[in-house]
Amino acid sequence: MAIEMSEQEVASAELGERLGALRLCEAPALDAMRLSLSRHGQLTAAVGYVDDGRIEIIDGFKRMRAARALGWPALRTQLVDTDAVSAKLMMAALHDARGLTELEEGWLVRSLYREHGMMQHAIAQRLGRHKTWVHRRLVLVEALDEAVQADVRLGLIAPRAAVALGQLPRGNQHASASVVIRRGLTVRQTTLLVAELLECGDDAARANRIARYREGIAPAARPGVRATRAHRAEADWLGADVAMVHRIAGRLQARLLAAPVATHGAGAAELIVTALRGLQPVLGALTRTIASVVTTGRAVA
Repeated sequence: MAIEMSEQEVASAELGERLGALRLCEAPALDAMRLSLSRHGQLTAAVGYVDDGRIEIIDGFKRMRAARALGWPALRTQLVDTDAVSAKLMMAALHDARGLTELEEGWLVRSLYREHGMMQHAIAQRLGRHKTWVHRRLVLVEALDEAVQADVRLGLIAPRAAVALGQLPRGNQHASASVVIRRGLTVRQTTLLVAELLECGDDAARANRIARYREGIAPAARPGVRATRAHRAEADWLGADVAMVHRIAGRLQARLLAAPVATHGAGAAELIVTALRGLQPVLGALTRTIASVVTTGRAVA
């Protein structure tokens, strides 16, 4: 049983986020936390434990990242005397009331199963769940393409949309995810897309359908369907793209402000800076096009 130690101030730079890989940290939630900290201060202590001489966060990843973004030198942290396995189990217990997403639960189960060699029935017992629940979560994350899981971590795809994509053959998931991202599909729209793709007769037909959607080509018109519907659909796609760019821009800005690029390591920092430089002319061209449309109603190349 974990024994709590006294609460103390811990330097923000000394807090590790190794367990952060098991959690999602969406930009809007991070923005809200940063606003709360700036207005009200830290209302609740973070929770951590010592692993290999470093304090690792168990609960409070948003607080830690928001505090770093605000330049806070330290964060109140409640340390518990425990090990890595118990710390991960504690993550589930601390979020029992508001719940983890299915993917977060799956990541937790996979970590206990693969990294610590726990049997599924033992994980179920420790989490207070049925063994079939553990099996379903493990199958979910192991059947879901890692690229799609990365899209979820980046906030490009909603966790529930990713769960829906997991019903597709693994070879179709990444391409389908690109359709979801490009078109800004909702969870319900993603579910309908998956259902349509599952009705395709074979892999070739499914791949062809995905390619058509990814390229923005609408399905062939059915008899009796008026052409005006296609225009309405394109307007819907355009609106979805605008909303998606707005969300991604806000998320990217929040991540860039959360911590210096150099904190990701020399190699990663160089790749990020290179990517950002390549993004500048793209955003510049988009800004000019938007200005033209807003002013004259027509795009100018």
